[in-house]
Amino acid sequence: MEIKTFEDLIDWVRDMHRFLARSMHESADGNTDEQASALLTYLADHEQELVRITDEFERQAEQKTLKTRLYDYMKHKPVKVNDPADTHFASLGFEEICAEIFRFHDQVIDLYDSLAGKAEIMEAKDLMDSLKKMEENEAMRLARQVASTRDM
Repeated sequence: MEIKTFEDLIDWVRDMHRFLARSMHESADGNTDEQASALLTYLADHEQELVRITDEFERQAEQKTLKTRLYDYMKHKPVKVNDPADTHFASLGFEEICAEIFRFHDQVIDLYDSLAGKAEIMEAKDLMDSLKKMEENEAMRLARQVASTRDM
């Protein structure tokens, strides 16, 4: 996907959450570690919720802001997500799954932070700051839930 506007960026991040949800859901049944399988099921649901939340952000944003061009996006280190049909999570253990999902969320947070700092209009900066805050809050909520699951 070519990312030219803030709307494209939001669509792309939402698609990445959707891809992760699908990949984790598909991998959950194939993971022989019961705790890792349960984690994948939980994470898939959480990523699907992030799809819904991101949709809501886009729905509420001003069209003018969404259509604003992103000039420095290509200079940012790209966030990588495997193909949604990939079931590599089925071969990972609990800690490896955690590391991968938190690395993804950290990259998205860094992307939003970087773009907020370069935004040329205040509305675009506010949108990126809001999305960053949402990702941070969801990552913290996820960390708490994963920690309690790990302790079981």
